[in-house]
Parts: sequence; C-alpha cells; structure tokens
Amino acid sequence: MGRLREYEKLAGMDALGEIYELADILKDKHILCINSTSQGGGVAEILKSTVFMINTLGIRMGWRTLHGSSDFFTVTKNMHNALQGDRKKILKEDKDLYYSTNKRFSVFTHIDHDMVIIHDPQPLPLIDFYRKTQPWIFRCHVDLSRPYMPVWNYLKKFIVKYDHFVVSKEDYKKRLRMNQSVIYPAIDPFTSKNRKLSPKTIAKNLRSSGIETDVPIITQISRFDKWKDPLGVIRVFEKVREKIDCQLVLSGSFSIDDPEGQRIFERAERKAHESRHADNIKLLLNTTDTMVNALQTASDVVIQKSLREGFGLVVSEALFKGTPVVASGVGGIPFQVLDGINGYVRDPGDTDGFVGCVLKLLREENLRADMGRRAREHITNNFLVTRLISDWLVLMKNHFPDLKH
Repeated sequence: MGRLREYEKLAGMDALGEIYELADILKDKHILCINSTSQGGGVAEILKSTVFMINTLGIRMGWRTLHGSSDFFTVTKNMHNALQGDRKKILKEDKDLYYSTNKRFSVFTHIDHDMVIIHDPQPLPLIDFYRKTQPWIFRCHVDLSRPYMPVWNYLKKFIVKYDHFVVSKEDYKKRLRMNQSVIYPAIDPFTSKNRKLSPKTIAKNLRSSGIETDVPIITQISRFDKWKDPLGVIRVFEKVREKIDCQLVLSGSFSIDDPEGQRIFERAERKAHESRHADNIKLLLNTTDTMVNALQTASDVVIQKSLREGFGLVVSEALFKGTPVVASGVGGIPFQVLDGINGYVRDPGDTDGFVGCVLKLLREENLRADMGRRAREHITNNFLVTRLISDWLVLMKNHFPDLKH
C-alpha cells in the first residue's frame, strides 16, 4: 500500500481510508480486465494505473489485450464511429470476422476469475464463449449519446448478456433491463505524464522538438482521429496567428486498434504544410509521456476541439498542470472544463468562438494564472485515480453479496 500513501496529500486520508476498507473486503478476489490495446488512448492509460494500484491493495487484478488482424480493427473502428453517430454499415462478413476473432481469442484465453471486466466493443462477444460462472461487466468508454441504431442494435445483443453496463456520462445510459452505472475516468498524478517536471526538463524536451520557449504555445494533444478535429484546430490557429505571434503544436499517436490514424495524420500534415503559417505549426508523432507532460505544462493554452468525446481525459491532464483549456462542449468535457472558471467551452463548430477565447487567454496573463489555479484545484478534487478506484471497488463489492461488510 506504500504507493497509495503518496496520494494522501491530494486525495485526503478519508478517501484512502474508504479504499483500504473496501480492499480488505475484496482481498481474496481475482479480477480480469480485457481491452484491445496496451498503449495509445485513454483506456490503456486508465488501466495502466488502476490495475497496478488495485494489485497493491491486495486484490489480484489481471489485464489482457485482445489479438486481432488489421481487418478486424478496421471493422471495430467502424463500429466505434457508428456508436458515435456515423452511419457506418456493418456487413455480414464484417460481423463474421468480429465474432470469429473473439472466438479464436477465447481458445487461448482461460478465464477462471471471480469477475470479468470487458472494456469497449472490440472484445464484447467474448461472453459467448465461456460457461459464465461469475459477474461480467461491460465498460464502454465511447460517446453513446447518438449511436447509429443498426450497429447499436447488433452490439446490444451481446451487451444484454452482461450483468452490469458502465459508461462515462448519465446520458450514455440506454433502455436496457440491466444494472447501469456512471464511472468517470480519472488521471494518475504520479505517472511520468503527470508528475511535476523541473523547468530544465521542460525546456530540454521542448528544444528537442524545435519548439520555441519565448513564443506563446497553443497545443492539442490527441490521437490522430477525425473526432479530435485536427484540421479544425489548424483553422482556429490560423485565425489566432493573424492577431498575435504564437505557435501551434499538434501532438498525437496511433493505436493498433485505430487503423484510420495514419490517414488522419497525413491530412493534418498536408493542411499544416499548406498554411501560410506553416513555420509556426509542428506535428509531433508518438511523443514520450514526459514530452506530453512538458507540452501541457509549458503551453499557454490547450485546445480540445473534439466533435465527439467519450470523456476526454487529456483535458484533465492539462488542467491538473494548471493550464487553461478551450474545448468543445461534448461528452465529458464540460465536467472538466468549467466555462469561464478554468477555461472555456464552445460548440465544436464555433471556430470564431474558439479563436476569441484563445486570444483572450493569450492576451491576459493574470486571467491565465487565475484559471490555471482553479483548473488544478478542480481536477484534484474530482478526477484523481483514487476516486476512480473507489468507484470500481464499490461496484465490485456489490456484485459479491456473500462478502462480509
């Protein structure tokens, strides 16, 4: 439990006391998490911290990643896009590949655990291939507010076989005859992406990528994904740059379960190259966690111009470092960015609104400082990994009614 004690100053002893009490009740249980990738994206970020920390509490929690071909991940990316509103048709051969990949994975994935937690749709059908003797929980991290119904109805056939459905926001819940919960994602303040860096380390990382330290920095950090609207971010920057000297950094990565990433990156690269301010735009690919930390800390403004967003944990990361954020009012972002308090929230299609907010923050140093202070306070109080662990332990305990409380 030594690692958890580091959180006492941030989370408070009462919160940790509750976690220790719940962990003591669950200490003999063996939990399994399954998702589709160990790196790239918020799900992997969350699991890296929570699986490790729950093990330090004496609860055995394992983590496995689904194996699939590039064709499989193309199908599941289309499903992901359809769940977020795209009218993506999933053909019979797509469904056959989806189902058979899960069946094959089940052959060499033995499950004798006390609970199984499936993250996102890629491994969703696994439940069909086991004799179910334990609670199965489906945790969906995507924006389900307006899914394309043919795809939703297909996936729902698997979801209803689970014991519990967990989402990131109240209006993602669906009319299903099953238990449903909202659990907010959260950040780990002591990872290399979030721990406090020295000014020397920050400057070294920025210089290594050719980023000027004496010119205001605007940054968006996201996977190269159409839902993150990197081309829209460049359009915002071009209008801001007409008014004030500054630079834009788009830092992102690819994930094995997102085959669209390369194509979106190339579009952003082309757009940046064609810009009259091309010299002031930098695209960084697959940066280290320390570099992401340095960027979020050193930036004057962070943008998150998402068109859809399950939650947007990268927003919490920036706010925790005291950097105000200008973001779209979609998904879980408005829980993190409080408009006019620690940043600004605008409609994702309101380019001029984004421009105005960014300019205001760049021009008013005292405003940036005040918003930055409130930003860190808000994230510390609401979106630390200790709260996430507590929520999960409560849910787990409720699925084991035989345990002594």
